[in-house]
Formats: sequence, C-alpha cells, structure tokens
Amino acid sequence: MTHTLASMAEAAVAVLEAGPVREKLAAAGRAAKALADSRPTGGASTPPDRPSRPALPCLVPPGEVPRRRLGTTDGRIALLHAIAHIEFNAIDLAFDMAARFAGDAAALGLDGASFMADWFAVGADEARHFALIEDRLAALGGAYGDLPAHDGLWEAAENTAGDLLARLAVAPLILEARGLDVTPGMIEKLHAAGDQESAAALEVIYRDEVGHVACGKKWFHAVCKAKSLEPISTFRDLKARYFKGVLKPPFNHDARDRAGLTRAYYEPI
Repeated sequence: MTHTLASMAEAAVAVLEAGPVREKLAAAGRAAKALADSRPTGGASTPPDRPSRPALPCLVPPGEVPRRRLGTTDGRIALLHAIAHIEFNAIDLAFDMAARFAGDAAALGLDGASFMADWFAVGADEARHFALIEDRLAALGGAYGDLPAHDGLWEAAENTAGDLLARLAVAPLILEARGLDVTPGMIEKLHAAGDQESAAALEVIYRDEVGHVACGKKWFHAVCKAKSLEPISTFRDLKARYFKGVLKPPFNHDARDRAGLTRAYYEPI
C-alpha cells in the first residue's frame, strides 16, 4: 500500500510540476494511465508549494479581470477564459489533494489508495473540461492566456495546505459547490446568446461537478468520522477559519442535494 501511494504521488507531482498547458494536460493523461496500470513513475513525490504554470495568463487582482457581457463575442470569450482558468487551476487542485493528503488519510485508518484514485479521477475530469473550453475559445477566436486572470483558487489551496479537513471544506464543499449554483445561469445566458456549443460544454462540466462535490463530501465525512468529529459543526468552524468570503444565495438546492450537500451545511451561514 505504501509503495502504491508513493508511486501515485509521483504521478500527481509530475502534473503539478508541468508548467506549459500542453505539458500539464499530457502529465494528467499519464497520471490517469499510471493509476489504471498501478505502476510507479520514478519521479518526486512531495508536492510543490505552488504548481508550475504557463507564462500567461497574467495574474491580477479579481477586480481587474475583464467583465463578462455575453451578448458579444468578446464577452463570451471573457467568460470562457475565466472558466478555462478555473478548470486549469482545478487540475492542480485535484492532483495536489491526491499527493498532499493521501498519506494523511491513510494515517487515519482510511483507504489512502481509494482517496488517491478518487482525486486522480477528478483531476482527469478537470483536464477534459479545460480542453472543452479551450476548443470553444479557439472557435471564437480566442486562446487561454489572452486575458488576465486572478489567483484566488490557488490562494485558497495555500491557505489549507496543512489541513486535510480544511482543504476538503474549502475546495469541493465551498468553491466547487458555488459552481453548481452559478453554472446553470451561465448556460441559460449562452443559449440566449445563440452559443449552443459553449452552453453544451458547460453542461458537461456542470454534470461532472456534482460528482466532484459528492467526492469531497464523502471524504469530508470519512475524515470527520475517523477523528470523531461532528461534520456540520466542523464544516462551519473550518469555513469561519479558512474562508473569508460569504456563502451567497441563491443556492442550487437540487444539485447540492444530489451531491449529498444538505442545507444544514450552508443555510444559514
């Protein structure tokens, strides 16, 4: 088991250390294959504090990211660029979760290999999502890196790098769950703008993200149980300590329920 975790951590770290877009996507594909083959990869197994990234996009404060007016092609490019950036970050978040915390899960008596496999699967999904959005950007005359983006997602990862429960609370149960709330509205607006292809890409992402939140909820409960902690009060405490934003309604109760994230987690906070 230890050898399996170490071997898979090497594959996850290889994703984190790949900077250019094509190299990161290729590393994610190799990691998925390594998981399927259950074979060692021969690289480092300690995740970096910060993953390698391409030179572009330029990172700016959130208020300086271009606004997304979907009635124009430029507006749809701005929206899709922002989503591409989220998905690119999400690749690293998933593989960082696997490499950084599988050993912690195993130390609690949980199945570290299953933990690793679940987050590898999420990372593979995120790489596929990025490729979908990248294709749509190209079709509209844009490319990832053309516009500035912000670093909020990785800042959240840095803030929770030392605490498995905090990472699970913030990444899947707050940030990805927020995606369940806002994505249907974006899909509707893209349909209204006549961009059915971009809407279809977001529909794929939306369906998969329900499973990602469910994965986070599953492991959050498992870790709480292993530590003899009550999940909802623990979540609320971690939210207060590690997430300074507000959980904003309206909430997509249907999608959250399908992910197992009941209202007691987020209403009222």
